Amino acid sequence: MKIGFVVFNGLTFLDFIGFYDVIYRLNLFEETKGTTWDICGLSEEISDELGLTIKVNKIKPDLSEYDLVFVPGGMGTRKLRFDEEFIGWLRQAINVKYVVSVCTGSLLLGAAGFLENKMATTHPYAYELLEPYCKEVIKARIVKDGNLITAGGVSTSIDLALYIVGLFVNKVAVDVIKKQIDYPYEVQGIIEV
Repeated sequence: MKIGFVVFNGLTFLDFIGFYDVIYRLNLFEETKGTTWDICGLSEEISDELGLTIKVNKIKPDLSEYDLVFVPGGMGTRKLRFDEEFIGWLRQAINVKYVVSVCTGSLLLGAAGFLENKMATTHPYAYELLEPYCKEVIKARIVKDGNLITAGGVSTSIDLALYIVGLFVNKVAVDVIKKQIDYPYEVQGIIEV
């Protein structure tokens, strides 16, 4: 499996890191051993909304080459959803097996057309911003509609990653990772359409 983590200026690092810290552990399990990933962006380095920087290892790769594309949220999404270069690049993932977002990353998926006729969620403060992009905004922690999986606010990044581990591996793997990260995750607030 090949995962593309999409990053951009103004992201919320916990959206990214919470998901990443769980997902990189997929290599611990036979079913997902050999999983690779790239940190993808439009520039060599990006900064979060507080000024913390991270290096990108793939600049504007073809997102259609990934099995899963993950899009975090952050204050930067408010403007970025109108950036045609970024949104055009994100559209390359239209046929990817899984397209996943947390928090206001769903606004970027919406702007790229991924949410058309789909149910989705986002941070509770952004429900109204999401409405024009999707069939229905669901007030839940995680919403899976076909190959599209969206999650709520910042802390759901960890829940989302554990949910993905459960999809790709099994509940035993989820329990192993929960113990490793000392996280009291319980499956709750998940809507599968």
